[in-house]
Amino acid sequence: MHGAGLNRSELRTRQGHSPTVRFPRVLGIECVGTVVASTDPRLREGATVAAVMGEMGRQFDGGYAEYALLPNSLLMPIDTTLPWEVLAALPETYLTAQGALDALGITPGDHSRLLIRGGTSSVGMAALSIASGYGLDTAATTRQPGKAAALTAAGVDHTILDTGGSLADEIHEFWPEGPDYILDLVGANTAADSLRLVRRGGTVCISGSLSGWLIPNFEPIALIPPGTKLTAFHSDTYKGATTLLQRVVHEVESGAYRPNVDRVFALDDIVAAHHYMEDNRATGKLVMVP
Repeated sequence: MHGAGLNRSELRTRQGHSPTVRFPRVLGIECVGTVVASTDPRLREGATVAAVMGEMGRQFDGGYAEYALLPNSLLMPIDTTLPWEVLAALPETYLTAQGALDALGITPGDHSRLLIRGGTSSVGMAALSIASGYGLDTAATTRQPGKAAALTAAGVDHTILDTGGSLADEIHEFWPEGPDYILDLVGANTAADSLRLVRRGGTVCISGSLSGWLIPNFEPIALIPPGTKLTAFHSDTYKGATTLLQRVVHEVESGAYRPNVDRVFALDDIVAAHHYMEDNRATGKLVMVP
């Protein structure tokens, strides 16, 4: 193990919100490092690899460690010269961002309007990097005024301060018809508002749990306007996606994508790292280097 990105799902598991996880358990749904030994001939000793999801850190021990024993199918051999703390920031973040944009139906050259709720999260900033390269008109939310500059640096066209209410007034000032797409990384608390906010016939993708995993009293017929589409993306779909992750690495190496590393912690400081994450102090990705 040479690095692991930290994720809010690990925070929620620690808090007791993952009933299928049995403790003791080493958390960590992603990691990067080098192969020490393998039964797979394509994974030579010393090869640089990344792994994400596939129940690591949940059904079996994950990335918060010095060594990890993982299924061969999860290991993605990567060719890169990036520092470990930068490489560690990419797998879960960029695979989730790319998968969510794919689920929305967004493609390069699409000049539609995209709103990202939870824009200063690591996935939000990765999605902004990709969407800006696609040529979309983008807007993103943050609850903290001090983080607005980070959104501008990530390439957002419109920054919105989210005070907890509906965003309709702010959005309609520059997009009278509303966004064509919404990537909702806040999740449960904002899903209903996102469905009202997207233009009729537009698409909302929920791919984050900043506010939790469950939508209380969800009534699809009442909450989803006719013609509007609701979808979701879960990064387990892209586990083992070596080709996609290698492309992301090349884009970061070329400067087209930003790694968006907020802070690097040592393994011994994992408690402080979780407090930092729980207090919503990060702008971008938190990384642990053992």
